[in-house]
Formats: sequence, C-alpha cells, structure tokens
Amino acid sequence: MENYNIYLLKIQQLLLKRKIIISIAVGLLASIIIATFTGFMNDCQEIRHSVFRLHILANSDTTEDQELKLKVRDKILEETGYLFKDVKSSKEAEKIANENMNKIIDVAQKEVYSQGYDYKVNAYVCNMYFNTRDYEQFSLPAGKYDALRVTIGDAEGKNWWCVLYPSMCLPTAKPKENLEKSNLEKSQTDIIEQPQKYKAQFAIVEIYESIKNKIFG
Repeated sequence: MENYNIYLLKIQQLLLKRKIIISIAVGLLASIIIATFTGFMNDCQEIRHSVFRLHILANSDTTEDQELKLKVRDKILEETGYLFKDVKSSKEAEKIANENMNKIIDVAQKEVYSQGYDYKVNAYVCNMYFNTRDYEQFSLPAGKYDALRVTIGDAEGKNWWCVLYPSMCLPTAKPKENLEKSNLEKSQTDIIEQPQKYKAQFAIVEIYESIKNKIFG
C-alpha cells in the first residue's frame, strides 16, 4: 500500500508539472499573439491617421444614378486632382480640400447638370467610418478616416471611394510609388499592399471597429 501511495504521488507530481508547462506555453503563446495583434492594431491606427480619402455617394442604386456617380468621380479627379498631386501629408490634403471646396462642388454640380439631372451636389470634409475596403491594388482596414465626402441628390445609393493622400486614385497616380513616398512605415504599407497576408487580423479589426463605431459613433 505504501509503494502504491508513493507511485500515486509521483504520478500526481508529473501531472502537475505537465499542467504547469502547458500553462506556461499557453501563456507565452497568448502573449505573442497579443503582442503581434497589438502591433497590427497600432499600424492600422497610424494608417487611419495618415490617409485622406475621397468618398462619393450616389443619389440611388439605379443604374442611371450609379453611372452618374462615376461620371462625377471622373470629372472631379480630372479637374481637381492636380490639387492633391504633390501634397506631403493627410492634413495638407485636408486643408487643400477645404480651401477648394467650392471649386470641387462646382465641378461636380456642372457634371450632374450636363448629364441632364437636377440633383443637388454637396461636399465637405468629415471623419467617417469605413468598413474594410478593397480597391484594385490595395486595401484599407476598417475604422474612422478623414475624408472628402461628395453627396449627389438624396445620397442613398452605393458609394465609390479612393485615396487622395497618399495619391492612389488620381489618373496619373502610381499607388506603390506614392505609398513609399508617404509618411507610412514599411509595416503599414505592407498591410495596405498585401492584405491577403492579414485576413484574420483584418476581420478582427473590422469586428472591433464596427462595435466601437456603433457604441461611440
């Protein structure tokens, strides 16, 4: 009986050691995940602070209104895109947008009229929420961004978006080159250019930012 008790005690000690080792391993793994994700979250926040977006909202989702939205987009980029060509920061892009707001509205309004519509066009700079968005050569994580927002008519249709700084949607823009010239760190440009590497992180950020936006607006 005594030998049995000793044997049982040794088994219990081994199990305890195993639990301790597993707990330490799990703790280390959790720390690594948290540290990695915290870094990703911080990079996403820097991206939001360093980007100035263009957001155009159509009157409705009819084929005609959606086509009009794209014509307005083309005209804005064609006639005012040069204003943002050589800007050095998102704040400078925002300042230029505000200083030239009347011109931007006028260009868009004339295009609406020329297409035979009487929709009222409005434009303003705001800080607004975006879901994770994909645009040809790049993606941006969900969250609130400063943006030049252009609304057409009732503004109840699907939107079109792009990035004015770093210059990534102008007719002569070179997204990769302009990203490299921006104030973003390499880890941040990597997130924008290679989102497929961060699918899980993008999904988690979107859930978190969506909840935060619903609670705090």
